[in-house]
Amino acid sequence: MSGIVIYLPQGSDGVGEEPCGDAVTLRLGPGEVARFGRGSATTPVELRLVDTAISRLAGEIRVTDDHWQLSNHSRTQSYLVENPEGAGEYLRVPPRRAGAPIPFEFSRVVLPTRGSATVAFQVFAPDHVYLDPDAMGGQWGSRTVTAYSLDETAVYFLVLLALCEPRLRDESPVAVPTTPEIVERLKGHAACGLLTARAVSSHIDYLAEEKMRISLPAEDDPRRSARRNGKRETVVGLALRFGLVREEHLALLPPRFSAGARKRESV
Repeated sequence: MSGIVIYLPQGSDGVGEEPCGDAVTLRLGPGEVARFGRGSATTPVELRLVDTAISRLAGEIRVTDDHWQLSNHSRTQSYLVENPEGAGEYLRVPPRRAGAPIPFEFSRVVLPTRGSATVAFQVFAPDHVYLDPDAMGGQWGSRTVTAYSLDETAVYFLVLLALCEPRLRDESPVAVPTTPEIVERLKGHAACGLLTARAVSSHIDYLAEEKMRISLPAEDDPRRSARRNGKRETVVGLALRFGLVREEHLALLPPRFSAGARKRESV
């Protein structure tokens, strides 16, 4: 695992003393640590969570070679680590627990507050390694791993599949579905009923930047906005060229309805 990405959305600071500002994204490699909490002049933290119920130093995240660990520095509060794509799957990290290993590829770390809302941030571990199935059971010298480690049970894979569907069905050699079209296409899936346009865009960014490692201009590069629309085409082209999504994967998508069927259903 080459590292993780930690994301604190804007406005996720709960009922705090003051606004926490813009969204924060941290990238950590093996051996690196990020501390989180309210912080202070004498207790610096990389991830500032502004709520009076959260300790100045609430905990830390440490990246190892093949997973990441969560330490809970609170004396009284447990933290939850949820798997948003695991049908309610979660881990509870009790007070003073050090180095709890987290197995999820996509996690939401949730801290309790005194208000009705909780404070949460997301952790992406994009480089979970999967063995080459053709090498399973063979002699072990150096391991052969897959170049693109995609989890076919994840929501991001459904987003990728919806992006590629027209070309997999030979319906269009050019068009790639828009974000609203992907939301509409996936809303019939049990895992995607609450999927939003913003979430779809985040999944596409995750696929492009972390899973497929597509080189994109920097945030302040004037070419970035001009190439933003090309990101989807690049993701689709790479996925189809290397067979990351195939025709048999279409069975993972919800059934398609004709225009007439949709009209009758609405009536």
